[in-house]
Amino acid sequence: MSKRAVAAPSIEEVQNLLRAVIDPELGDNIVDLGMAGAITMADGVVTIGVKLTIRGCPLRAQIQKDIRSRLEVHPWVTKVKIDWGEMTPEERTDVMSRARWNARENATDTAVPLSARVLAIASGKGGVGKSSVTVNLAAALAAAGKTVGVLDADIWGFSIPRMLGMPDRLEAAAVPGHDKPMIIPNERVIGNGLLKVVSTGMLVEDEGTALMWRGLMLTKAVEQFLNDVNWGHLDYLLIDMPPGTGDVQMGLARMLPRTDLLIVTTPAVSAQKVAIRAADMARRSFLRVAGVIENMSEFTCDHGKSYALFGTGGGQALADEVGVELLGQIPIEPAVAAGGDNGEPLVLTSSSEAARVFSAIAARIIADTPEVEDMAGCSARDEDVVVTVRRSQNLQA
Repeated sequence: MSKRAVAAPSIEEVQNLLRAVIDPELGDNIVDLGMAGAITMADGVVTIGVKLTIRGCPLRAQIQKDIRSRLEVHPWVTKVKIDWGEMTPEERTDVMSRARWNARENATDTAVPLSARVLAIASGKGGVGKSSVTVNLAAALAAAGKTVGVLDADIWGFSIPRMLGMPDRLEAAAVPGHDKPMIIPNERVIGNGLLKVVSTGMLVEDEGTALMWRGLMLTKAVEQFLNDVNWGHLDYLLIDMPPGTGDVQMGLARMLPRTDLLIVTTPAVSAQKVAIRAADMARRSFLRVAGVIENMSEFTCDHGKSYALFGTGGGQALADEVGVELLGQIPIEPAVAAGGDNGEPLVLTSSSEAARVFSAIAARIIADTPEVEDMAGCSARDEDVVVTVRRSQNLQA
């Protein structure tokens, strides 16, 4: 079915999609902040008026990207146009007042700070190395000096504790600002960065314990990890998703609508055809697919000859079909699996080709993420509001 054959969204539907676009400096969505103005629609084109506090605000490019990515998931939309404007002094006063009120009165829906970029590592089926990708990307981001949360949402198939060498049980403790004890993530320092990890594998007696949970229990487990964990400051939250498009995926889309998906596939065309279902789930849930990662792309023997053991072209074909970038092709290296078994991600111990690709993907993620701390040039922002919002987010988390 073509996009044009689908009914156009209502103004209210467009506004609801825009509520997933967060101004990371002021901690609220652009609709409630009064930044999103007139909306018109014709022939698949959505035109939106957006007012910035000042025209030269450094967040403009990120807001533009987020608006387009959120609206283009709707099957009717073929193009998004933005008419930029600037707030009047009175409008700026109103938006700053709202930011102050939010900082004082509004708790976030989850304990995940709004300043964190949330990336769900997803796949259409199991066996594609999704958890290996998660732990190596998390370790690479931490090695770059970032504070990275890792949520093992693969409730049945948890493996993150072993792969990161973090087997300790989770504990709860009293946290200022909360009326009940909060789960404290297990932490691992990597260079100047930090990993904060939560997994059901840190709740059971041992790795061999089976969790026989269904439906609502799975969703409740993810909800508890988002609401009842004292995440504190995070630059990134990486979520290792279970394979497929079931209860956990739908629950996450509802609880964290600002989540971006990274879809992992192998080179086989058959795997690509399964992985497209994860992209379809993202579209139906109005989540953004941030890119595709092809794992197990080829094997290079000691003599230097490469073999495409699982076929070729699947990753690029999936990226082309979804309309996103292929972020990297990770070769088959036995050291990747060995690092997971030993609790030392390859990216921390090797300079091999696979380690290089993991690091390059992490660098692309960082380059694609706005630095809130660099907003000093946006002179219309009220500094004490930003400080208050950040302090409030830290207390809530």
